[in-house]
Amino acid sequence: MKNLPDILRSVSMETIPILDADIPFTAYTRLDLSDGNIDLAAYDITDPLECQTYIDTVLEQNNGQVAYGGYLEKRNLYSDKVGFSGKSARNIHLGVDFWSKAGTKVLVPLAGKVHSLQNNATQGDYGPTIILEHEIENTVFYSLYGHLSLASLEGLSIGKVFKKGETLATLGTPDINVNYAPHLHFQLIRDIEGKKGDYPGVCSINRMAFYKNNCPNPSFLLNI
Repeated sequence: MKNLPDILRSVSMETIPILDADIPFTAYTRLDLSDGNIDLAAYDITDPLECQTYIDTVLEQNNGQVAYGGYLEKRNLYSDKVGFSGKSARNIHLGVDFWSKAGTKVLVPLAGKVHSLQNNATQGDYGPTIILEHEIENTVFYSLYGHLSLASLEGLSIGKVFKKGETLATLGTPDINVNYAPHLHFQLIRDIEGKKGDYPGVCSINRMAFYKNNCPNPSFLLNI
C-alpha cells in the first residue's frame, strides 16, 4: 500500500493552483520568514503592517503576486502571541503559507467534502477556517485552509462536495484573520485526531517529529 506522500505525489505531475487561477505560477515567489533570515532584523514581523511591508518588498523585487513557503520553518512570527511562547515555544510552521491580497480566491486543489468549519477568533489563531476531507486509494486525509474571510463560511455546510479547481473561499483581512498580513495557511493532515474546524498549525520543536509525519509537506500535492 502506498504511503500518503506517495499518494499525494501521484495526484498530478503538474502544478496545482491553490489561489486564483488567473495568477500565473511565474508570479509566485518564495518567501523566507524563518528566524535565520537576517533581512527580517529590520522588521517587526509580528506587526501585520510591517510584515506586509516586507512581503511587498520581496514581491516587488521578484515581480511577484504571491509569496509562498514556510513548511517546517522556525519563525519569530508568533513570539508576541499568547500560548506560543515559553519553555516549549510553538514556532515550527506545519503548512505552506501563500501571501497575497485580501479577497484573493482560494481554490480546491483536489476533490473533497467539507469536514468542518469554524471561526478561530483568538489572536494568533486562524480566524475563519475550513477543513476538507479527501479519499484517494482508500486513504482518507484532510486539508486545512486558514485565515479566510468571514464570507467564506457563509452558506457552507458539513458534507458539501467541492470539485477540484472550484472556489472554496477568499483571503481575509488582518482584522478578521486575527492580526496577520493577508494569506492562506494550507496544511495537509493525516489524522485529524477528532478535531473539528481547527488543528495545530504550529508546533514546538520537541513535537516536530510527530507533526512532520501527520502533516506531510503540501508541496507533495501542489508541485509548487
